[in-house]
Amino acid sequence: MAELQFPDYQNSVANLACSILRHFGVEPPNATLPAADRLLETGAGNVVVILVDGMGVRSLETHLAQDGFFRRHLQCEYSSTFPPTTVAATTAMDSGLFPNQSAWLGWTGYFQEVDRNLVYFWNQDADTGESLPDAQSPRVLAPYESVHDLLGRAGVASHFLARFLGERPQSFSELCGLIQGLCAAGGRRYVYAYWDEPDASMHETGVDGENIRRILEEVEAETERLAARLSDTLLLVTADHGHINVNNRCILDEPDICRLLTRMPSIEARAVNLFVKPGQEARFEETFCSRFGEEFLLLTKEEVLDRQLLGTGPNHPRLSSMLGQYLAIGIGDTALPNNRKGYKGNHAGLTRAEMRIPLIAVACNGQPQPK
Repeated sequence: MAELQFPDYQNSVANLACSILRHFGVEPPNATLPAADRLLETGAGNVVVILVDGMGVRSLETHLAQDGFFRRHLQCEYSSTFPPTTVAATTAMDSGLFPNQSAWLGWTGYFQEVDRNLVYFWNQDADTGESLPDAQSPRVLAPYESVHDLLGRAGVASHFLARFLGERPQSFSELCGLIQGLCAAGGRRYVYAYWDEPDASMHETGVDGENIRRILEEVEAETERLAARLSDTLLLVTADHGHINVNNRCILDEPDICRLLTRMPSIEARAVNLFVKPGQEARFEETFCSRFGEEFLLLTKEEVLDRQLLGTGPNHPRLSSMLGQYLAIGIGDTALPNNRKGYKGNHAGLTRAEMRIPLIAVACNGQPQPK
């Protein structure tokens, strides 16, 4: 079994967002991140967060030099959310909310009023691929106030940059150029920039290849160049989650399990949300554990909620209806996707490699960074 790590909701990516809110004078929804609070005390006019999708601590240690820019400026390791996955963790960064508070749990979620598993980001039925009207989108069914909403109401200039938002930026270098332009505009502002690599490539090729090294080296080099061009700016670089290589076992190839379910699983292939036919719970537990007992931790919904695995504080009103009777959580290297394609690299389980993320910080004053 891999070394496990449970989420730390006093030292997580959601707490980083709360630190930023408090720094700009807005009361946050949760506790702040102590490491970030200390960095923000310097009082820089601009705060920039670059979130590099999938760049967990393990990836830094595997692919980047110990004396390189990122590892030299690594302030601390801290925690993703559970699940450690893009939808849950970037929503936490976007809102300061834990997954139990936002109801943004993973790639897909079950929404009772439409009786469908929906893809959060794509407004699509996860099982059929059908595009859905806006009124049935997760953003309408489970809305939340973003950090940018809260800062905007407080009169703070706030910007979100990401490749999927439009034609720009198409490269990490271009993303850095946009950040530089915003920080040079004067005034006090927050810039949050999201980059979708190396996560996208890790899914396709695994986590250890030379292609991943090249991606991370480019991100590191461009960030170092950006830091040298910025002044009066605190530059923070972090991630949403880590990544591991996985072995896929499609749920469709487990007929003895599928016949006990009322619908296809949701959330993630390593955080598998399971709705079981009434009266079949004991049979399901026996069957599932005989197949996957060494690779997945099987918890009941009540255990998930009692352990506050998805976060602390008041639960979202729809959270209970979104969860099936069981959640199967990856503790080995197995993923249980709904299709036979699967990914070579994945995340959303409880291993340290998936949960540990870096907080990299550079106080930028327009002077060359020390080597």
